[in-house]
Amino acid sequence: MKRLISVGEFFELQKSDKKLVVLDCRFDLMNKTYGIDSYKEGHIKDAYLINIEKDLTDPVGQHGGRHPFKDRNQLKAIIEGFGIDNDTIVVTYDDGDLQGAGRLVFQLNNLGFYNAFVLDGGLIAYKANGGQIETEERKPQKSDKPFDVKIDTSFMVDMEYVKSKLYDENTILIDSRSHPRYLGLEEPVDKVAGHIPSAKNYFFMDNLNLDDMTKSSYISDEKLKERFKELDPKKEIILYCGSGISLMVNALALDKIDIPYKIYPGSYSDWISYDDNKIATGEE
Repeated sequence: MKRLISVGEFFELQKSDKKLVVLDCRFDLMNKTYGIDSYKEGHIKDAYLINIEKDLTDPVGQHGGRHPFKDRNQLKAIIEGFGIDNDTIVVTYDDGDLQGAGRLVFQLNNLGFYNAFVLDGGLIAYKANGGQIETEERKPQKSDKPFDVKIDTSFMVDMEYVKSKLYDENTILIDSRSHPRYLGLEEPVDKVAGHIPSAKNYFFMDNLNLDDMTKSSYISDEKLKERFKELDPKKEIILYCGSGISLMVNALALDKIDIPYKIYPGSYSDWISYDDNKIATGEE
């Protein structure tokens, strides 16, 4: 499925007469004002700011992880507030790391809305290729057309499903966090270090072309294929991370090379919220 859009394709959309809504998804978990500060300093022309933790995340409960998906009815109302209806094309972007932008696209997919795309290269590629930047804070208006929701959970799994697939020969569980966190050598956020048993580690950052995102956030498709060559696309692949955000970078990478997968939104922080769930450390 195509979830990424190149900066060239985005420019063509901007010039077209199609209804386009652009959403700025920049955030920093360690700096709560990063999103609004960055937006005010400069953003894509006509873009609106969306707050990852307020608009896309439900309050933390006993289970569900540190960033549970927003209640669907509330998310529907928020999306409608940005003037989005079923005839709209939505493009999301961030600084090029694709975490916030990817998260929003997958939550829109959960509402059955698939006319949503992540800007490959984010603001870096946009600026490098002559995109117009503005500092004016845009205020959206609700569309007079309906935004109809058709819930799609076909690409998502929950804790019980993951638990039923541990060490299943036809399942590949992928941990998207850094290798030291996967090994259980460090844990800067969650209360227990380690990983979900049977998981393999593919650190999401290793997909990214950090030295030059002017054309794409990602390393080449050839390098991605080499990186994921051990994955059998005939098996069920399940992605998780710490709280359901950074796994989106692995998900979009697998999209690029046509490897199907499912996501576990609650991720590791949800897994460890159940006392009887086992935790593994070391390499598997």
